[in-house]
Amino acid sequence: MDDATLTFNRHRPRLQGIAYRMLGSVAEAEEVVQDAWLRWHEAAKDTFDSAEAWLVTVVTRLSIDRLRAAKVQREHYIGAWMPEPTLTDAPDSPATPEQLLERADNISVAFLAVLERLAPEARAAFLLREVFDADYDEVARTLGKSEAACRQLVHRAKAQVQEGRPRFSVPRETHERLLRAFADAAARGSLQDLKALMAEDAELIGDGGGKVQTFSKSLHGSQRVAQLYFALWRRMGPAVRMEIVDINGEPGMLRFLDGELESAQTFEIEDGRIVRIRAQRNPDKLARIAQLFSSR
Repeated sequence: MDDATLTFNRHRPRLQGIAYRMLGSVAEAEEVVQDAWLRWHEAAKDTFDSAEAWLVTVVTRLSIDRLRAAKVQREHYIGAWMPEPTLTDAPDSPATPEQLLERADNISVAFLAVLERLAPEARAAFLLREVFDADYDEVARTLGKSEAACRQLVHRAKAQVQEGRPRFSVPRETHERLLRAFADAAARGSLQDLKALMAEDAELIGDGGGKVQTFSKSLHGSQRVAQLYFALWRRMGPAVRMEIVDINGEPGMLRFLDGELESAQTFEIEDGRIVRIRAQRNPDKLARIAQLFSSR
């Protein structure tokens, strides 16, 4: 490889991480990074003070433009829009775009869903500062704004994110133990055990993208959510299989029907109970994970 390619590849994980958190889509993040590579290939590199700063600026601005267009499209999205899930730390997975994501605490599906509340520039400023630890002068140069304006963007974004995030962090062991108990109860068709593992006002959000059938609004109440899992067990029995995996840095569950990936589910937990389940069922957003498991 020549020096330009080596330099770009050295920064690729950070660029991929920014683009994915901006867009909530691995495929779109890849396209942004590829576009940045084409611009990098044609750029006068000897004029740059910092290759990393130039690349981060290009990827961030491309992501902002793409997110603006995506937000218009998502206004007409059928049902709830949720980010594309990605498997993290899968021991037997090949070198995939998912593994190129820069590891950071803030990659969970719940976190990405909260980021959807932010305007594109606010989202970029928040991510650069709070997730990727950029100084305010770096954020200002990247966005082409004053440091004061960027501080205001980040301040307001932090307030919005804080409002939407879970009140307390949950130890990974607790998260995984509760999830395994839930998967076991679903596999046994135990309505009461399923209900007992959830908060009374638990919520289930599904994203079918108009490609598969799902409820148009979120489902509320532990009884209703438990009955949904119980009804699937009654109908499908042993054809239903659950597998616990890491989804976006947290324990999550893949559900297979007759051997085909049907959903990727993530769980929010408070006070020892499941308060929210996000079930990604859009086959377009499951394609990468499904391909990985089909090769096993």
